[in-house]
Amino acid sequence: MYRSETRYRVRSRVATAVLVGLLTATGAACEAKESTRNGSGDDTGAAGAPAAAPGGGSDIRSLAGDHGPDTCRQGHVWREARPTDHVCVEPQVRDQARDDNARADDRRSPGNNGYGPDACATGYVWREAYRGDIVCVEPQVRDQARDDNARADDRRVSTRLWKSRWYPSPKCDGDTCTSTGDQDIPRIRLNGDHYDFGRVRLVVRRDSDNHELWSGTVTATRHTGFAGGSFGRKTTLIDCSAYGGQVNGHAQAYDVTSGRWSARLPLSIGCATL
Repeated sequence: MYRSETRYRVRSRVATAVLVGLLTATGAACEAKESTRNGSGDDTGAAGAPAAAPGGGSDIRSLAGDHGPDTCRQGHVWREARPTDHVCVEPQVRDQARDDNARADDRRSPGNNGYGPDACATGYVWREAYRGDIVCVEPQVRDQARDDNARADDRRVSTRLWKSRWYPSPKCDGDTCTSTGDQDIPRIRLNGDHYDFGRVRLVVRRDSDNHELWSGTVTATRHTGFAGGSFGRKTTLIDCSAYGGQVNGHAQAYDVTSGRWSARLPLSIGCATL
């Protein structure tokens, strides 16, 4: 039976202290070897759905070379019903907004049906794309604005990135499972949402010299409960925060389609003992 003897658990704990250091030192080398086998220079290991995001969202910063947290997913543009309107819509909807703005004065009928100086002519309604939007449009355009507002978050490439943990599983043959000796050691798993659908490059670096310790490529896809393209990707790196380690590294994600980098995700990495 798996780990049924106390004596085995004690030995395992002693061995674990050594194993942590070995895994830390060899993790990047193992990833590089796998990349060579793939022939692409990328770690293309299997990715899955992201783990549940921590509360409070994430710190999203605007970085050079993109349009910041309001960057739209491929196929969408800012609506621009007013200069600060960055709701992401299909291009024809932006064209419609510009046309409606140009026709606004012609569609007003002050006092119509008792609605005051901004009342619309018969057959038109206020667009209401944003609070105070009284541009007169056809009813279906207002419905479109409401729908686009509801979908706004899903259409932004705000490149959210967060960490969770994963643990190696025992090796099982039928009903018999054998310990691998490192099942109590937490590894870092990188999770993200609000990406374009497609390739996302992940990298983990040491803060002191910006040295790359791990990298990989995942495909962001649709997962229930997460906005835009999302992913969950296991790394070989030990999560040293589980042992009181200080933040000394960071992870970032690069959305290949939009060219947008995520904010840096602080990590505790490189621990050698428990």
